[in-house]
Amino acid sequence: MNEVDPKALFRLSVLGPLVSRERLGHGELQQIVQQLAQQEYAIPGSRRRHISEKTLLKWYYAWRRDGLTGLADHARTDVGRSKLPEVIQGAVLAAKRENPRRSIRQIRLLLEAAGVVPHDTLSRCAVHRLLKAHGISRIAGPDVVPEEKRSFEAEYAGSIWYGDVLHGPTLSFGGKRTKTYLVSLMDDASRLIAHSAFCTSETALDIEGVLKQALLRRGVPKTLVVDNGAAYRASTLQGICAQLSIRLVHCRPYQPTSKGKLERWHRTLREQFLAELDATHIRDMADLNARLWAWIEQVYHRRKHGALGEHTPLSRYQQDLPRIRQLGTLAARLDELFLHRISRHVRRDGTVSFDGKRFEVPYELTGQTVVVVVDPHAGTVLRVESQAGKALGAATELDTVANCTRRRQRPLAQPATHAAASGPNLLELVHQRHYRTEG
Repeated sequence: MNEVDPKALFRLSVLGPLVSRERLGHGELQQIVQQLAQQEYAIPGSRRRHISEKTLLKWYYAWRRDGLTGLADHARTDVGRSKLPEVIQGAVLAAKRENPRRSIRQIRLLLEAAGVVPHDTLSRCAVHRLLKAHGISRIAGPDVVPEEKRSFEAEYAGSIWYGDVLHGPTLSFGGKRTKTYLVSLMDDASRLIAHSAFCTSETALDIEGVLKQALLRRGVPKTLVVDNGAAYRASTLQGICAQLSIRLVHCRPYQPTSKGKLERWHRTLREQFLAELDATHIRDMADLNARLWAWIEQVYHRRKHGALGEHTPLSRYQQDLPRIRQLGTLAARLDELFLHRISRHVRRDGTVSFDGKRFEVPYELTGQTVVVVVDPHAGTVLRVESQAGKALGAATELDTVANCTRRRQRPLAQPATHAAASGPNLLELVHQRHYRTEG
């Protein structure tokens, strides 16, 4: 008995809601296909998670036509053979061999200019298959030398930190399912985790919170290497690094240079922490992080690391303590460095809004645009400033109930002015003229 193609079995399982039906009513086929296209699948041999409606319909009709056999991959009968005419094949091969650095685009343009083929009729895929069949498809010379990638390691702890986010488990807190994300900062030379914490999202605010704790615990790195995502490109993170003289480096898209060491850390965390995690003891995010920090400090930091020889991450880090840049006097104003500044228009009632709340500012700022200084972690507005950074006053959360009995500030009464002091008065002159005439 022939072995059934695993891909065919997978495709049949996906089509289950369709193939299990003897008959489909009007419009049901499209409706079921749309529902199937919205689901996620573990597709064999692919990192994709979704299947398009077009592909699902193709599989369905193939099953209707040929059964399970129709769902299997079939080897092409024309592998290694080109459908191009012999004359064109010869011209393509000659053009490539004459100048091995010619790209497919250049070969097509050359043959079109020479009149060998009409404009826009030579398929790029056909040229590629022909060159590949003859083993000359790659461009020769320096352009095809792969980019040099070498393993490296910072000489001293504190020279380079890496930042990344791992999608954590989904846990139940108070009966509500919560997705978690692990934000981590790792020191390159020692593999020490400067700080790591589970968060409910992976925003710039979460990353800044972890960075702040790492700075307090492990000093200031010279370079911070992070992903190219939007959260790591936030202007607030760039401003913090600039004020602390940290060189912020973003990995090139799809080439994250930090992935090797951080992926190894993530694998260790999955195997040793998440695998042992008993969710029945986790009441909230604080519980989860308390167990994470205990495991990092008592287990991960104190066990010998394969890349560090006889050292543990902690001992390797401590070896370079004299070289690590401490916060020093910056510690006193670290909170200030992590505050956010946002432009806001002061309403007619003397309030500004932030994070769904309203805050009262000095009433004389009504109608103006001011800079609101906020503590994003506490969700509070601390004060307001001018665009130039000059302090304009405090901000307090609006209390509408207290305002019912609050004594209002009234405008000062304008002093009375006399007509004699300000020159002739039209009404008085007209009045005198009118009654004098009548008299």
